[in-house]
Amino acid sequence: MTAPPGASPPAARRAPPAPVSRVRAELRKAIRRHAAEPEVNFLNITAMLDIMTIILVFLLMNLGVTTASVPQSDDLQLPTSIVRTQPPTEGVVVTVSKSQILVGDDKVVSLPSRRSMVQTGAGANHKRSGAQDLYIVPLGNALQAARRTDKLVRQAKGLDPSMSEAIVIADGSTPYRLLLEVLHTLGQNEFGRYHLMVMQAKSSSAE
Repeated sequence: MTAPPGASPPAARRAPPAPVSRVRAELRKAIRRHAAEPEVNFLNITAMLDIMTIILVFLLMNLGVTTASVPQSDDLQLPTSIVRTQPPTEGVVVTVSKSQILVGDDKVVSLPSRRSMVQTGAGANHKRSGAQDLYIVPLGNALQAARRTDKLVRQAKGLDPSMSEAIVIADGSTPYRLLLEVLHTLGQNEFGRYHLMVMQAKSSSAE
């Protein structure tokens, strides 16, 4: 069909513009897919906490315990002795005052009256099988936790981990029965050596 004379020729038909080039879209997808993901280095906090705990306990135990650092009060008066050996520097500290037993700084047992302690020690309510039992249950529970920590410390220091040591700070008037129960409970929880803390006397009675 021919155009009438004097009419301008029809404009060339153009393809409709593509909204987004599929090639470019696929290219962007490929770039994102193959792009190297940023490297993230995660810190193992759990392992670091374990190491820091062992180091902290190691440093605290190396500070040692001296008679000068033991607070004297009406509830705790250390016995005196003419022994001139150096005080121990390692061990779990067990304090036996007139009114309580502590492991480290934690109170674990409230003690009965002195008259009762002479007969039944820490008291029947703290024993496994009655007043005559020598094992003090709350003290034993605290020593089990202390033993686990001390075992790790001894392994880290290259010491024999098969047993632990204890520093016993006892009031000078502690009944023998109670002291025996404390030492028995320590032995039952793998504490093979005990150090009794005393105040050094200025001179012996023989001088």
